[in-house]
Amino acid sequence: MPFRLKGDQMRLSVAGITLMLGLLFAPLDVKARGELAPRVGFLCWVTCGDVYHEAFWQALRKLGYADYKNITFENRAAGGDGASLDTLALELVNLKPVVIVADTTQSARALRNATRTIPLVVIVDDPVASELVSSLARPDGNVTGLSSMTPELGPKQLQLLREAVPGASRVAVLWNPANPATALRLRAMQAGASEIGVTLLSFEVRTPPEHESAFAAMAGMHADALIDALGGADSSISATTGRVLQLATKHRLPAIYQSEDFVAQGGFMSYGPSLRDQFRQAASYVDKILNGAKPGDLPMEQPTKFALVINLKTAKALGLTIPESLLVRADHVIE
Repeated sequence: MPFRLKGDQMRLSVAGITLMLGLLFAPLDVKARGELAPRVGFLCWVTCGDVYHEAFWQALRKLGYADYKNITFENRAAGGDGASLDTLALELVNLKPVVIVADTTQSARALRNATRTIPLVVIVDDPVASELVSSLARPDGNVTGLSSMTPELGPKQLQLLREAVPGASRVAVLWNPANPATALRLRAMQAGASEIGVTLLSFEVRTPPEHESAFAAMAGMHADALIDALGGADSSISATTGRVLQLATKHRLPAIYQSEDFVAQGGFMSYGPSLRDQFRQAASYVDKILNGAKPGDLPMEQPTKFALVINLKTAKALGLTIPESLLVRADHVIE
């Protein structure tokens, strides 16, 4: 005799099945469901907890990602110690994340040496000069992301600084010889320096502690002003921002930086792309890769918008009067 369910039994059975299906497919906390959520790594040259990295996390959250819900994060920070960078990169790679983010050329190179298969989203000065990709339009391989450098940036900063400080004839440049992009930037500045009557003084900085000796040397060579060529994605970011500003203030050096965050904290002036925007944009690259895109098929972005920011309070403290012709071109003036 065939088995039949009466009406009440049928309704109960359907309800039970619905409940079981609901429990089966309901979103679970990632701790409860183990490795079902994709893992994202982040290798930071100094710290993973500054305003730029926070911009990245906020952008990911706006895209719908939440730690321990539908994604897991693995952060490693080298504290500016190059010796530990390779070890930390290998540690992240061994965790087999879906994608890893690198915040500087140093961290990107360490990751590139550790893996040629895991997708890497990098925020660097010049990925081609650093031999991370073959081209910006077609990166190929496992690397994509954002470039914060353009060839015109250095000469433009030199020109703006000379306009703001007409009497500056000896201009110091902080740069990192380990980063090919900053070497190119220095050469571009040197090419045009003599035309405007400026002598460039080169000061190499590879790690945060070297700022101290560099500024002492600047004082000994009577530098009139400073260009911080470490102010892009290869700077030590906020971990050294405070110290750089302190040293510039101590030596009464009017300085131009790439990031406007330096100016907001008391720096003299800045000209460059928004590094916060680039970290936000890195989140969109991660999102695309998590949704199946291949890094080699994602063109690397270059900055298209540059901002000039001037701090009049700092100018006054330095005894400088900014020409009106420069002020009217500023995107933001801090009074």
